[in-house]
Amino acid sequence: MKPRGVLLAGNWKMNHLQKDTLAFLDVLSPTLRASPKANSQMRIYAPALSLEAAAKKVKADSIPLQIGCQNAHYEKSGAFTGEISSPMLKEIGIDQVLVGHSERRQLFGETNETVLKRTVSALEQGMEVLVCVGETLDERNQGRMQSVLQSQFELLVQNETVKNAFGTKLHIAYEPVWAIGTGVTATPAQAAEAHAYIRQLLQVKVGPACANATRILYGGSVTPANFKELLECTDIDGGLVGGASLKIESWTALWALI
Repeated sequence: MKPRGVLLAGNWKMNHLQKDTLAFLDVLSPTLRASPKANSQMRIYAPALSLEAAAKKVKADSIPLQIGCQNAHYEKSGAFTGEISSPMLKEIGIDQVLVGHSERRQLFGETNETVLKRTVSALEQGMEVLVCVGETLDERNQGRMQSVLQSQFELLVQNETVKNAFGTKLHIAYEPVWAIGTGVTATPAQAAEAHAYIRQLLQVKVGPACANATRILYGGSVTPANFKELLECTDIDGGLVGGASLKIESWTALWALI
């Protein structure tokens, strides 16, 4: 058994209407009840317009599943057209948020600084945060994997709110950007190397206790074909799953591998 348990997190991105979400949960619920996993959790980061319906269904049907949002702004309110704040999410029963996903960084201008601000704000509002880090293909080819990860951590660990949340309210997803949506997966050796380095950074920056308690998820084209081998790596505590989380067959197959 993994010492930190396993977190299986699905990132639905801009997929599934409300009716699709509710139908998915209807099918998923009996599977979760029939195959509980000790010390492990399942979470789905659903599209914003499905969050309230999903949260209500999970609560009403007592489904052992967490629902999270894919992003949250760092201000509680204000002139930020199109954004959603943590207090708005908490009002509809959402207390999980994904921050700094590579698509947010690449397509929507997220920086290490804005990732920090979103993380701090979410934590201050009582949210649990899964913060994403990882290198691009060019950065990996240049041998910069470690330096990129270190730079992404530097601002985070300098903030006391963030530093004190690791292992309790704050966990990490390692995303090799070159393996997201490409069908290319980091080999277990590549994934293990990156996760071990992240764990080492945590030990140095926040201390052994927090480092040992922090879950580090692998997020790069996770499928039922590679998940078991990835989980065998010491420092991999689960998966942040994109495409394979959208279909009930592959999603339940992943859960069965834990």
